[in-house]
Amino acid sequence: MALMDEVEQFCQELRPIEDLCYLERKFNDQVLPLAKKHNLLALPVEKRYGGQQLDSLTLSKVMMRLAREGAGIRTFFSVHSELGQRPIQKFGSEHLKKRYLLPSVKGDCILAFALTEPEAGSDPLAMQASFKETPNGYVLNGVKYLISNSGIAHAIIVFAKGPSGKVSAFVIDTDKPGFLNEDLHAKMGMYTTNTGMFELQDYLVPKENVLGKLDDGWSIAKYALMGGRLSVAAGAVGVMEDSLEEAVRFAKERIQHKKPIAKHQLIQEHIAAIKLHIESSRLMVERGAGLVDQYERAKTEEAFRAADNAVAEAKLFAAAAAWDACDRAVQILGGRGWSFLYRPGRHLVDTRVCRIYEGAEEVLKLKVAESVLGREFSAFS
Repeated sequence: MALMDEVEQFCQELRPIEDLCYLERKFNDQVLPLAKKHNLLALPVEKRYGGQQLDSLTLSKVMMRLAREGAGIRTFFSVHSELGQRPIQKFGSEHLKKRYLLPSVKGDCILAFALTEPEAGSDPLAMQASFKETPNGYVLNGVKYLISNSGIAHAIIVFAKGPSGKVSAFVIDTDKPGFLNEDLHAKMGMYTTNTGMFELQDYLVPKENVLGKLDDGWSIAKYALMGGRLSVAAGAVGVMEDSLEEAVRFAKERIQHKKPIAKHQLIQEHIAAIKLHIESSRLMVERGAGLVDQYERAKTEEAFRAADNAVAEAKLFAAAAAWDACDRAVQILGGRGWSFLYRPGRHLVDTRVCRIYEGAEEVLKLKVAESVLGREFSAFS
């Protein structure tokens, strides 16, 4: 079966389960077995490690379709693949690739990515998580917050500061002493996916579990976040597509004032706006994905900056567009829109966090402006 056929089949099998889990506000524990069944856990990984080796443009199309089932569903895949598998594949030693990448493509090792802390969100370099070197490895201490997949992950890429003040990245196992996770349930949306916080208490990491080189953690984080942001932007397109489909169906069937509300001009204004949001966002995602693929071939600093800026623009625009589009779809559905029994309302609530995680709107606006003005005008300098 072709890739997109597998994705479509997965989504069709998942939807009724996801609908029920969302209403019950409980974790959807069928995402993983269905993803295994349809081989959707190996998307960006090279074929020599058992993956499908998708380019960024194809992967973005997959994320668009997955997101129609919910931003939370897309988040699970994004974290596992873009924020987990890709950094290990690019920066990991052969030992780390065999230890984590190989089982990850089969779903036997679910991955997560831990950068955010209670006091370090948009300013990740303010992190307080620390490590010190010992004869047996590195001892980590600190708290990570709002970490997608942390409660179901077998391994997590964790960032911490060393005595030099520079950031390093480590791959940790969640079944080892010193790892204490707490699932977070008091969140505004994405109820069917796992979000947590965890504390590392004198957690011992073997020296071979350093990802890349010591002190290179920030470069690794920036690379991973580029892929994560592209996934968020692609997911926003899928969310808008599903909201538009639901809104159009309802508008054609709903009779008010003796005619379908689809004939009312103000309803058509909402539909036109959603359509324009979709097409504009899709073009920005495709441009960003194309530049990411160019960077992977060229591997130059200039190519990275071009890709990173394009992806930031796409994420900034598409996340805001999705929020507006979902709000318009809810408005079209009227009273029914204000209910989780209908999909636009769920999309609206879930999409709100997309304007925050993987780069808050305010920070990305500064990043876009800096790309125009030059680094000497950086707001953080």
